[in-house]
Amino acid sequence: MGPKIIIHGGFFSESGTNSEIKLAKQEALTEIVKKSYSYLESHSALDTSVYAVSLLEDCELFNAGIGSQIQSDGKIRLSAGLMDGSSGKFSGVINIQDVKNPIQIAEKLISYDDRVLSGSGALDFARKKGFEYFNPETKQRREEYEKKLNASAGLGTVGCVALDKKGRIAAATSTGGKGFEIPGRVSDSATVAGNYANQFAGISCTGVGEDIVTAGLSVKIVTRVIDGMSLKEATLKSFEELKVIDGFAGIIGISASGEIFHLDSHPYMVWASFDQELSVFP
Repeated sequence: MGPKIIIHGGFFSESGTNSEIKLAKQEALTEIVKKSYSYLESHSALDTSVYAVSLLEDCELFNAGIGSQIQSDGKIRLSAGLMDGSSGKFSGVINIQDVKNPIQIAEKLISYDDRVLSGSGALDFARKKGFEYFNPETKQRREEYEKKLNASAGLGTVGCVALDKKGRIAAATSTGGKGFEIPGRVSDSATVAGNYANQFAGISCTGVGEDIVTAGLSVKIVTRVIDGMSLKEATLKSFEELKVIDGFAGIIGISASGEIFHLDSHPYMVWASFDQELSVFP
């Protein structure tokens, strides 16, 4: 089986009806998934997930890393989660400030016993590991903050699920939050609800973090794959249960059999995949 990869850039609702921004996001996803697939051909699923999400964090069109949403106190706090399906290890950073690529800090943590750090502890760790000060704020985000244009913003997260040539699966997710949230609010991205992988499947989520955590969405879908469901069947059943709370979520996933699947409850999630051929939506 050849390598496979799928990435997402959150929901289009963040950019409203601006067709130019939508096109720009599609083009960015296309470029990033191509680069990431090429990288995957000679690297592990874990390394590729970090590589792909780093590229997404570096693109200010998305709400992760550069261009993240600003919280109610005027500060940007970033969260990211990473899971290696082979080792079963999860790592993450929650509400870290003044860094460029939170997913790379999560990668450093995966070899430690204490693998999920928050706030100042996460920042201290990052500085000790050589991650220098970086302000991820953009002019557009500051203008949105000052005008309090938050009604349709904040649903954008980025993520990647990769399956490498050796059959290993990894998932990585990163977010700048929903915008104007209470400082200290924790999203799903650095939890197993929003990012999960093992030897059977990997999932990365986007949407309303509270809904995703309430549903335990990623780990629930993967558990159903373990129990014998296809990735599609497991996702559809889990999204039916999500309707009970009127949950807002989107997922991308890959199973060990090579099945790639994506689904969202409130279109349109933007995604791109590469499995011998390129697919981009919408």
